Amino acid sequence: MSTITASEPLIAADDLAPPPTLLQLFIGFGTIGLYGFGGVLPWARWMLVEKQRWLAPAEFIDLLSLCQFLPGANIVNLSTCVGVRFHGFRGALVCFIGLMAAPVAIVLLLVMLYDAYGHLPAIESAFKGVSSAAAGLILGMAIKIGWPYRKNLRVMVFAATAIVAVVFFKIPLIWVLAALLPTSMLAAWVSRS
Repeated sequence: MSTITASEPLIAADDLAPPPTLLQLFIGFGTIGLYGFGGVLPWARWMLVEKQRWLAPAEFIDLLSLCQFLPGANIVNLSTCVGVRFHGFRGALVCFIGLMAAPVAIVLLLVMLYDAYGHLPAIESAFKGVSSAAAGLILGMAIKIGWPYRKNLRVMVFAATAIVAVVFFKIPLIWVLAALLPTSMLAAWVSRS
């Protein structure tokens, strides 16, 4: 069972909205898909727990915990679980399509626009800017994740090895990970023995 912090509004079972229709699920997850640039889960919680009141906070936490355990993107797993909960397989399909329809349509539109106008200097500059921003976000996240390990020599050696192999030697990341994963696990096991 999940714990709910004092900051979360408690919703009793009789305070929940009636079960959503398939159309309501489609619109709800479509909205999540449109709002969710970057971190989608806060929008999902807002939609499912606070706005629509389809799930109690504890039920949302339980479903999210299950979805984090399953392979795949948490939000996609969550859409499937919520759909199954209310309408079985049809609900899962509707929630998944609702979640993915708008982002896929936007990406396809951008691809078509790029294909038609990508040669223009202004568009090239815009994409270079977006690429730089994406690289900066990835670098920032890597620093944020790696910062607590900065004093661990073993971790820094493996991180540096991966960076050098990919950036300077142009070895595909999958092969670098395939080599470093068992090696790092062995190093961790040896250091604990």
